[in-house]
Amino acid sequence: MWLIVILVCFFSYVASVPTNSLVPVQSRNPSYQPGEALFTCSAASWPYASIGSLIQPQVPDEELQSILAQVSPANIEATILKLVSFGTRHTLSSQTDPARGIGAARDWLASQFRQAAEASNGQMTVEVIGYEQPADGDRVLFPVNISDVVATLKGTDDPGRVYVISGHYDTRCSDPNDYTCDAPGADDDGSGVAISLELARVMATHHPKATIVFAAVAGEEQNLYGSTFLAQTYQNNSVNVAGMFTNDIVGSSTGQDGTKDPYTIRLFAQGPPPTENATQAATRLTVGGENDSPARELGRFVHEVASNQYTEMNVSLIYRLDRYLRGGDHRPFLNAGYAACRFTEPNEDFRHQHQDVRIVDGVQYGDLPEFCDFGYISRVGKVNGASLWSLANAPGQPTKVYVNTTALSNDSQFVWQPPIGGAIGVTGYEVVWRPTDAPFWTHFLPVGNVLTVTVKLSKDNVIFGIRSIGANGYKSPAVFPFPLASG
Repeated sequence: MWLIVILVCFFSYVASVPTNSLVPVQSRNPSYQPGEALFTCSAASWPYASIGSLIQPQVPDEELQSILAQVSPANIEATILKLVSFGTRHTLSSQTDPARGIGAARDWLASQFRQAAEASNGQMTVEVIGYEQPADGDRVLFPVNISDVVATLKGTDDPGRVYVISGHYDTRCSDPNDYTCDAPGADDDGSGVAISLELARVMATHHPKATIVFAAVAGEEQNLYGSTFLAQTYQNNSVNVAGMFTNDIVGSSTGQDGTKDPYTIRLFAQGPPPTENATQAATRLTVGGENDSPARELGRFVHEVASNQYTEMNVSLIYRLDRYLRGGDHRPFLNAGYAACRFTEPNEDFRHQHQDVRIVDGVQYGDLPEFCDFGYISRVGKVNGASLWSLANAPGQPTKVYVNTTALSNDSQFVWQPPIGGAIGVTGYEVVWRPTDAPFWTHFLPVGNVLTVTVKLSKDNVIFGIRSIGANGYKSPAVFPFPLASG
């Protein structure tokens, strides 16, 4: 008999409650009384929460809806076709030929970003920055200039807080050191560069509160040299890069086996930060925070603001640095201590990556534009646009976020400090939480413009976070609380 009751409760619960939602038992069964029999449907939502509200996806405001509506598949297609026209964009190819090679691509991209900046009335500036990379005995056969094209849209209220989006404009063939072959690089990574350029065009006439950087970097296929230089430049200048996204291989919605998934984009987010010291890493493991790194909180934020009808996309958050044993331009930012994630198409076709252009047994190889889905790329651009705009118009994240563990209690007391640079635009804070096995935040509780709060919910049973709220309704990514040191 009990088995029947359990099964009925389980299936009714699964059918009625979102898998990522912590539903207060009272909301589903107002007649529930403490001490009610264990195996009743009331118990299915444990741990019970009599406070807070369910988190819903954030709806873009009118300005953001306008931004997303302007992302153009035709512009993205034109950018990719132009990049392909340079024949090869291998980092070791010609830097001076006006029609072929990485130098021609660099100069054209710089001209396009500058053209976009003209509409900003001086708010957007464009630089080509770089250095000479010596031969490394691996993928740099002789000294070569590594050049990044960087367009910076300065924030109006909190310009010291910076968000970066990048794609890499270099390409390669089957042999990573063959710099003379045709390497069109339509998907890898003309698609990511096209998104960066398109969003620069669209956002140049808008005024984000924080700064947004749109970059096209070189040297990705040569050990991530371009993004490493950019990340280290920010780090050396103590720039507050509050979030970074790289778009790499985001051009096709069709996998190698023919699987079509035109409304999903993967977002790779690393776990414990590589910059944490041994004590921090051990504490994170002890308190169950291994799934709450800054990168994963950034990923949860993207899912909340960019999986909606306005992007027409589902953001599939992958709890990994990258694809198996692979890497991308977000990695140097992670190594510099910044939160960073990678966007990549859902099902890759490896015949169109790192391949000489050729036909074998009737099968076309090579990274050609005919395999790109420009409508899909534009939707990925909207995901990026929704994420960047929501980040840049929210207040900064709270800092020094702690949970008080000095006394045994079933309540949870939190303390925190304002964002880096002060409480610019902050009108209050929220406590968010989720069951320990849930991927996304499920509940939120506004607590006002305070720096401490006690919540009647045990820290032993859920994962907590604290986030900032602005007067415009935008909310920052959450910050995971570490134990407050005693004494």
